[in-house]
Amino acid sequence: MKNPISVSILELAIITQDSNAAETFQKTKDIAQLADKIGYKRIWLAEHHNMAHVASTATVVLIGYVASQTQNIRVGSGGIMLPNHSPLVVAEQFGTLETLYPNRIDLGLGRAPGTDQPTAEAIRKDFFEQAQRFPQNVSKLQEYFSAENATGKVRAFPAEGLNIPIWILGSSMDSAALAAAYGLPYAFAGHFAPKLMIQAFEFYRENFQASEYLDKPKTMACVNIIAADTNEEAELLSTSLYQMFLNLIRNDRKGLQPPVSSLDDIMNEAERFHVNQMTAGTFTGNKEQLVADLKKFIDYARIDELMVTSPIFDHEAKLKSIEITKEVIDALNQ
Repeated sequence: MKNPISVSILELAIITQDSNAAETFQKTKDIAQLADKIGYKRIWLAEHHNMAHVASTATVVLIGYVASQTQNIRVGSGGIMLPNHSPLVVAEQFGTLETLYPNRIDLGLGRAPGTDQPTAEAIRKDFFEQAQRFPQNVSKLQEYFSAENATGKVRAFPAEGLNIPIWILGSSMDSAALAAAYGLPYAFAGHFAPKLMIQAFEFYRENFQASEYLDKPKTMACVNIIAADTNEEAELLSTSLYQMFLNLIRNDRKGLQPPVSSLDDIMNEAERFHVNQMTAGTFTGNKEQLVADLKKFIDYARIDELMVTSPIFDHEAKLKSIEITKEVIDALNQ
């Protein structure tokens, strides 16, 4: 690898079986504080709605909580689903966060609803119209953050003039095209939609237009990593992740399930095919295994930053996975 690569965390605040939101927020704090202590670059929270096992519905509130419990790590959204919100309100919210926690806030933006169609319509009646206006709303958000908007009729306080990095998030070529055209950093959701990831990164790099925000392309891949002391333990822990995607396919809204000794009795061939497609961006194993596998991936994808999510049932095992993953990245950077 040519340049040192940073590692960050995407935390979905997934509620495990027989747990609850209050316990999950405590676990999220533990994860953020560990990541802060051992040198992760960012921790991002994702906006989801109408999912009983995902506790990050009020994403901005949770970002503020995590920022208040940490010292150095950047805290942000992975992402805020912009069609759900007014650009003015998003600017006000993130301007407030950046004012409270200077130089530590990131704003990742997505176009999807982060939920099902009825819920999207319950959040905002004109959601699908706003999804089509995503590029214009990104521009409006940039306008509210700019010092030049001081002469505007509508101004966003205390956001005006603040330097809050905007990332475009995506899982398709559309997002790559937008990030390239706007000269913004680009993060790809390889943890659940890895199929177009390499193609999207290549398109983004080839079509990137330098901007006042960024002079050259900047890419981040988000992947699943399940790390443990042995490959066998990591494989066992990873069965919770595969069950999570199986439940997603079945529309079976359960909390994160404990590991199982075998997945063969749980899913049929068709389900396994779909689960394997969605989880192709998954790396499992001990430190040595992950050093080898991640080096190949990072070199092939030519990414600037790595973000990881680790849906592991046992909290202590998850914290251990986060520690091992940092050791892996440190080894790759030597």
